[in-house]
Amino acid sequence: MAAHFAAATSGPRDAIQNAPSPVGAWPGPAIPDTGLGVREEPDQARFVAVFLPHLTDAYRLARWLTGSAADAEDVVQEAALRAFKGIHGFSGGNARAWTLTITRNAAYSWLAKNRPAMVVLVADAAEVERQGSGDASSAEGAVRTPEAELMLRAEADEVRRAMAGLPPPFREVLVLREIHELDYRTIAAVVGVPIGTVMSRLARARRLVIQALGATR
Repeated sequence: MAAHFAAATSGPRDAIQNAPSPVGAWPGPAIPDTGLGVREEPDQARFVAVFLPHLTDAYRLARWLTGSAADAEDVVQEAALRAFKGIHGFSGGNARAWTLTITRNAAYSWLAKNRPAMVVLVADAAEVERQGSGDASSAEGAVRTPEAELMLRAEADEVRRAMAGLPPPFREVLVLREIHELDYRTIAAVVGVPIGTVMSRLARARRLVIQALGATR
């Protein structure tokens, strides 16, 4: 794991990346049903070229955010519809980040409608970040800490459960960093927050995972 955990070792990151994912590849059709049929051929071709290569990434993110395979499929279908409708808005660049951004937004729309209690308000997240404002700076330490040792000893299933129990704003940045291996700048673009906020949430997420692991031992 990077930063606060991983300091000088790949072990904690491996613990997360090797944890059994709650999901494999996208289980749906090769082309999600947008409900629109085939529009202009250039639109269809661009949608296929931009969105579809990252369909499994989209499904994995949706699965981590919703906690349910069936719900994740609904989210990806909605994301596919949004992507197809908005394909003209893709101006080039990082198609994977664009796809994950749409999926992330679709997931939060679904959560707000179906599980509002799971959605942590931005103000609440900001307050938590202020309370733990020292986390981001300490996250870049270069010495293996007792927390890192705990991560190394943790079973992969324990790590996955701890991650799944995080509030969505913290879970998503940890998943984007450790599962999807995005850099801070790309995560900031996907989530729509400053890089400093990404670092703060990552540090907080790692601390919460460590606390959860410690509680099980």
